[in-house]
Parts: sequence; C-alpha cells; structure tokens
Amino acid sequence: MIIFKDVHKSFGPKEVLKGLSFRIQKGKVCVVMGPSGTGKSTVIKHIVGLLKPTSGEIIVEGIHVENADEETLLKVRKRVGFAFQFGALFDSMTVYENVAFPLHEHTDLKEDVVLQKVREALEMVGLNPDDVMRLYPHELSGGMQKRAAIARTIILRPHIILYDEPTSGLDPIASDLISRLIVKLQRELGTTSVVISHDIKESFKIADQMIMLYEGKILADDEPEFFKTTDNPLIRRFVDGISELALEE
Repeated sequence: MIIFKDVHKSFGPKEVLKGLSFRIQKGKVCVVMGPSGTGKSTVIKHIVGLLKPTSGEIIVEGIHVENADEETLLKVRKRVGFAFQFGALFDSMTVYENVAFPLHEHTDLKEDVVLQKVREALEMVGLNPDDVMRLYPHELSGGMQKRAAIARTIILRPHIILYDEPTSGLDPIASDLISRLIVKLQRELGTTSVVISHDIKESFKIADQMIMLYEGKILADDEPEFFKTTDNPLIRRFVDGISELALEE
C-alpha cells in the first residue's frame, strides 16, 4: 500500500530524512513516533506529494508519487484522507457544511444525497446528526470537534487516512474514544491508517505496526510488542518516559 525506498529529504543544508525504507501493509494501522523534529510530519507530507524527496522512491497504491505530475497526484490525494492535528474545521461553517465540504467540492451529488452521506459519516464517528449538524465548531467539545473532522475526512471513503496527533490536547476519556474510532474505521472501511503520535499509551491500543524515527532515521520498525519489551535504551527512554508522564497526568 505505502512503500518508502531509501528516502532522503533536505531543506537547504539540513537533512531531515536520512534514507528511510519501510512498507505499510494495506488495511493496517501504522503509528509513526519519535521525539520532536525527527521528521514524522515530513513523512506524511511525502505520502501525498506535498513534499518531494531529495532522493529515493515513494510508492502509494502502485503510484510513484516522488515524480508524479499534478494530475496523477490529484488522483492519489482523492484516495487519501487527512485528519489534521487540531481538526481544521472551518469556523464560519456549521458541522453539516464542514462535513459536506468535500462532496460539494469534488462531486455533483444532489443535496438530499449529500445530506444522507453526512448523516452516515457523523453516525460512523459516534455523533448524533440531529444534535450536531446545525452547530458551529466552537459549540463542540474538543473531542467532538476531532470526531467531526474525521467525519469530513471519511466522507469520500478514502483508502488511506493520515492522522496528525489525533489525541493531542484531549483528556484521557476523549483520547480513548478517538483511538477506538481509528480502529473502528480501519475495520469497517478497510482503510490503511498512518498515525503520527506522541501518545504512547493510545498508540499501543491501535497499532499493528510502529515506526520510531530518531534524528531522521528509522530506529525501529516492528510490532507493538517489540516496543514494549526491547532493551534498546533510546526506545526505552522514549516509551517509558512518555508513559510515566501520562500516568502523572
């Protein structure tokens, strides 16, 4: 589904990605983690061609995005949903207008069909359409905003969903709900999910695969059990340190 082959990325003299090679299987949840500044967000921007690698290959559903033209990239991006860190809902639009936005932009569906699809998407993320469709983002809790944003992300039924820090800023109950939602969507829609996260506790709940970046390189790429049991001091410091912080909160 998603393949990186010896991907390097430099911004001027600074090399951010230093030869990344990994494979994410179709229908799996992959969590990409690591300290700040290690290239996590740079990775997901490369998946949809928002950034081009300095060298290396990136293959998404059989398409080489590293040298694709804009028309080809548009086809790829229509298959990919992006759940932004803070939701990125339009403040001036109601929840209905926000969730319907991709359909209005990319389809010619009649409004009654759009309405039905919006209702289905909201129900899928655990929001009651009759309660929230007429509300504005500022009238929702943080967790509800994120769920509404995910509803907008899935409205076009993407093959791949990219989540940027989906539990950031949420309390433990809301974080758990978002984690359960990620797994639910993966199972019900068959999506491949790439999750950028610092939240180790929630990552262990959802991940089929975990990739840890350190100083622009892959420190480990394995199943969650490896990260729970490894003696690697860098991984232990990251995993145990974050876990202890989460417990203190």
